[in-house]
Amino acid sequence: MKFYTFAKSVAYSILKPLYRIEAIGTENFPKEGGVLLCSNHINNFDPPVVGIMIPRTVYFMAKEELFAVPILGDIIRRCNAFPVKRGMSDRDALRKGLSVLKEGHILGIFPEGTRSKTGELGKGLAGVGFFALRSNAQVVPCAVIGPYKAFRKLKVVYGKPMQMDELRKAKASPEEVTELIMAEIHKLIIEYR
Repeated sequence: MKFYTFAKSVAYSILKPLYRIEAIGTENFPKEGGVLLCSNHINNFDPPVVGIMIPRTVYFMAKEELFAVPILGDIIRRCNAFPVKRGMSDRDALRKGLSVLKEGHILGIFPEGTRSKTGELGKGLAGVGFFALRSNAQVVPCAVIGPYKAFRKLKVVYGKPMQMDELRKAKASPEEVTELIMAEIHKLIIEYR
């Protein structure tokens, strides 16, 4: 945890002034309990940018290939990231993600599964709906609104937590829940763009 705190302070001191990051809605963020933090994905810097603006520790899912990159793999692992195999159902990653949420931590996830090539919000994958339905976590939609250009303002918007109790009772499908989460992210992008 000490390494995470150190890495977070270094990232904050570099990225916040470089991209003039404005955090909006941090007061919406739950102070305790499991949280599924769902953000759009427009740049490789999204994970640190989304994570450094809130006071709690975030555990991010990251594509498996990143962990094989020398130095970077070790750094992201020590920053609580864990690998996910893309393009298939990765049971180990699903179990790890549920464990993070059940232990009352924050699971950071990019529902699109990959960076948007156009900057526009893509379709979310059903895995995010699975986490929302299978845990008691609150879901916080988040929007990163660019551009990522030095000394131009970058906004990180945290929406109000979405309660999943009614959807769980109604036996909503992971796909339906993912669509609702993506719709909330889209609303944040439109409102704060």
